[in-house]
Amino acid sequence: MAQFQLVMRSGPTPGATYPLEGDQLTIGRDSANGVSINDAEMSRKHARLTFQGGKYVIEDLGSTNGTFVNGQRLSGPFVLKGGDVVSFGEQIVLMYDVMSGDPGATVASPRRQSARVQSPVAPPVQVYSGQVAPGPAPAQKSNMIPIFIIVGVLLFICLCAVFFWYVDRNFLWCTIFPFLGGC
Repeated sequence: MAQFQLVMRSGPTPGATYPLEGDQLTIGRDSANGVSINDAEMSRKHARLTFQGGKYVIEDLGSTNGTFVNGQRLSGPFVLKGGDVVSFGEQIVLMYDVMSGDPGATVASPRRQSARVQSPVAPPVQVYSGQVAPGPAPAQKSNMIPIFIIVGVLLFICLCAVFFWYVDRNFLWCTIFPFLGGC
């Protein structure tokens, strides 16, 4: 018996686990999805997982920001394998886990050496229907080309002004521009 899950590596709730159960479930921002991720990068219905032949197949549902597996944008259905990295947009990254287990197996656990004090876990942030939780700020992309063009144009205008001032100040119009006439 295999169990499948998605574990959020980065996004609004890192470490969140989404158990995958059923023959078909959708992933998206809407709370009605089988996997609901309330983030602005997610479409309401972003992607679909379909259980086929003992494996999950993922496909994008025409989302705005795209669905990626191992860095490649999906253009059709894709069969997921354990360890695949599934991304939605640029900021939301999940790991696809396949856990094989025998329900009758005995599970060994390590002995506790001493009692440890655990810090309390913060309660989850209440999110209301239709609300998009604040995600990480999008990375700023700097494009210096327009700045260089503007500085170059301003420098050219200044050099032209200095040149014409020099020509006028030293009465060099007829020397430099003999074709002007009246010289």
